Amino acid sequence: MAQAETNIEVAACNTIPRLFWKRVEELADKVALREKDFGIWNEYSWAAYGEQAMLAGLGLKALGMQRGEVCSIASEINKEWMFADLGIVCVGGICNGVYPTDAAEQVEYLITDSGTRFYFAEDEEQLDKVLEVRARTPSLEKIIIFDMEGLKTLDDPQCMSFDALQALGRDYASKHPQAWQNELQAANPEDIMVLTYTSGTTGPPKGAMISQRNMLYMTQVLQTIYGIRADDEQLGFLPLAHIAGRMFYTFSPLESCSTVNIVESLETVNQDIQEASPSIHFAVPRVWEKQFATIAIKLKDATALGRWAYERALGVGEKLAAYRKAGQAIPLPCKMLGFLAEHSVLKNCRKLLGINDARWLSTAAAPIAPELIDWYWSLGKPMYEVYGQTECTGLATANLPHDFRIGSIGKAVKGTEVRLSDEGEILIRGPGVIRGYWNKPEKTAETFRDGWLHTGDVGRIDEDGFIYILDRLKDIIITAGGKNITPSEIENRLKFSAYISDAVVVGDKRPYLSCLVMIDEENVTKFAQDANVPFTNYTSLCHTREVQDLIWEEIEKVNSKFARVETIKKFRLIDQLLDPEDEELTPTMKLKRKVVNVKYAELIESMY
Repeated sequence: MAQAETNIEVAACNTIPRLFWKRVEELADKVALREKDFGIWNEYSWAAYGEQAMLAGLGLKALGMQRGEVCSIASEINKEWMFADLGIVCVGGICNGVYPTDAAEQVEYLITDSGTRFYFAEDEEQLDKVLEVRARTPSLEKIIIFDMEGLKTLDDPQCMSFDALQALGRDYASKHPQAWQNELQAANPEDIMVLTYTSGTTGPPKGAMISQRNMLYMTQVLQTIYGIRADDEQLGFLPLAHIAGRMFYTFSPLESCSTVNIVESLETVNQDIQEASPSIHFAVPRVWEKQFATIAIKLKDATALGRWAYERALGVGEKLAAYRKAGQAIPLPCKMLGFLAEHSVLKNCRKLLGINDARWLSTAAAPIAPELIDWYWSLGKPMYEVYGQTECTGLATANLPHDFRIGSIGKAVKGTEVRLSDEGEILIRGPGVIRGYWNKPEKTAETFRDGWLHTGDVGRIDEDGFIYILDRLKDIIITAGGKNITPSEIENRLKFSAYISDAVVVGDKRPYLSCLVMIDEENVTKFAQDANVPFTNYTSLCHTREVQDLIWEEIEKVNSKFARVETIKKFRLIDQLLDPEDEELTPTMKLKRKVVNVKYAELIESMY
């Protein structure tokens, strides 16, 4: 699908490479990145960022990379990912992110489908996966490794270190002094620069082709929504293979000139966010759910006085939030109570979660329970839900500080149109909508029609223009009694529980609703230990009567909020500890409804 050309510029630049280099030259000494390593935050200026990216890009040129060719990166978020990313893009390559949790067969598919010539592997673990499949990936020519720990004796002509790549780049620059500038100038707004593969919940992943123009528009959208400042600090922890991580950490700072603080590892996120204390903070619902669970579990260990103080403070926070949401002045008595609640409880909660200095919180990428958003407001931090897809380069709708409605996904962002089809499907048109999927003309034709992106989400639009997501079009359940039910609303409320990690509601063409539940291992384990419940492993934990009763209590709390026909009558626990390498989960740890329905068919039948 061809988009009508729109001239989009940021700081008088109409391509990402030229914008990046403008920042490098203008902000040479300003800190662009920090990365925590062995407990120490190391700083990298824009000048250092530019040099590292240039050496990586020219190193690829030295290896023979041509404009329009694909490079893939398999790594957790780190500075090398970002150096390589902008190096690839600036010399005209297409950068494809691979989730570090992807199994070897998924790596094979991604390399083959994208035609990857150059593959960046974070470490020995990621290297092993690509070595396992390289005999079946004819396009692959070179593997570049970021972290050589444990690989000092590696002797493989197809492999080289990131340092060696940059040394090639340095040599290339000395022999071709104009090469870098020539590449920057050769960039075109319509060039594809990023491939982002969908999570594959409905079949093999599809490579979304994101152009320079798409992403420049998205940097403008983020600025319109959030008003990101040059002195703002972000926490870099989301995977860069996901559109959200790429959008917030790599490309948005080119517009805003803000600083990204990259966590040491995913295991240290809680400590790192406390230290970095970001001033702006976007995360997916699972992160916000885990933060809520952190406070909920700590409350169970608190004294009776502590629990009482928290409940009273949160109640005051709710009243203050109601005034703020309505844009009304807060009465003096309420202000005084707010001062006490703030300094006795609420501020401590926010500091524990690392959000005390955040001007705002934002959430997207999956549905979220409105009650969870209200909870953050009550803590004293406004949270705004936004919405979009990889296929529109990120965001298409947003709640704004001066124009929001909790429970909705806001209104269409500037420059983007949103409407509903006759079936209620949300359709999107605008400069962020991509031209289609890599090597998949049939899938492209299905999703992009007459200039509109067909999202697959069913929604409604109220009289004020606020948009609400009801569910995925394909996920709506029609019971044997003919009742249409949107399972995501029920599932979101279930995930609000500290003890439930994910849930899949079942009931299509059946007499009543049932549910498969994935427990939160950490919190349920603590519950079992505190209650002296004997268990030996994860499976036995799931089968204890006490845990079964605990989850049923959580389900009954949710049932009380729905009509009788929408309540869960039976449930089963998925008693295997899953990780993203399992077929049931997407890389973002969401259960794949279709896979779950097939793999756990017997378990589902046992409920009927």
